[in-house]
Amino acid sequence: MIGSVDYVRRVDVAVIGCGPAGMQAAITAAKRKMNVLLIGKPSGSSLRYARIDDYFGVLGPIEGVKLLEIGLEQVKSKNVEMIEEDVLELHRDGAVFKLKTESGVEVLADAVILAMGARRNKLNVKGEDRLIGRGVSYCAECDCLFFKGLNVAVVGDGSAAAYAALLMTNYASKVSLIARRIEFSNRLLEELKNRGVVIVEGRRVVEILGEQKVEGVLLDDGSVVNVQGVFIELGSRGVLELTSSIGLLPDSSGYLKVDRGQMTDVEGVFACGDLCGPPLSLAKAVGEGYVAAVSAFEYIRFKRGGK
Repeated sequence: MIGSVDYVRRVDVAVIGCGPAGMQAAITAAKRKMNVLLIGKPSGSSLRYARIDDYFGVLGPIEGVKLLEIGLEQVKSKNVEMIEEDVLELHRDGAVFKLKTESGVEVLADAVILAMGARRNKLNVKGEDRLIGRGVSYCAECDCLFFKGLNVAVVGDGSAAAYAALLMTNYASKVSLIARRIEFSNRLLEELKNRGVVIVEGRRVVEILGEQKVEGVLLDDGSVVNVQGVFIELGSRGVLELTSSIGLLPDSSGYLKVDRGQMTDVEGVFACGDLCGPPLSLAKAVGEGYVAAVSAFEYIRFKRGGK
């Protein structure tokens, strides 16, 4: 989907998500001498916009962005390798998991820890709620077949939007990507252009037009993009988009089910933090990140015959 592979990394555990849960998982995994790779963008963490005044050992209030900075320093102090990119693909390849990032890096891992946080992906604009299921979609992979031969718009700044736009070039007659600012790699941008995607940068959708079905989107400069479908794909790729390929699906609330050791229904895949459901708190995220890493360590050790 994303073209050729630039290089391959082989690790014990790949942690997807660079918020408090993911960072704690990476720190704990490194402490247990695992070869760990942390993949994600700290700027995407919801902690960045929070103020914390109830976390053990920290005299608050403290800005969440400051805690993230401290966490990154801890990660670096443990010599954890980081790739500040989004993961676009996750597959099982025999006994290992294969991941691909937005720049084409391929990662092979014995275990995967999911810590991407909960997706908050509504635009909250006029017409959005009324037209859900009538041309408004939040999952291009789920609904792509319904838009064969139609004009569609993908709304979003990050890799989720880029990936959705690339996918829709296989189905729609015309694809427009509407972004306030481009926050994905140049590699993805070039591939979008090569596939004929119309890039509308620096504009914001203020209304989705149509009564019984989508007829277009109104932008903040007063212009209208005539489309029959709107895919709202904000931020990085979410749980559903990444994990459906390995047979792992969220529940009806959008959260992943895990056991006491934070393992999901797929052996070797662990999850922690907000994507596991409420309460959505820093303390819970950090605790679950620790447990997920310990469980991943035990899983890999058992897989290798207790070594």
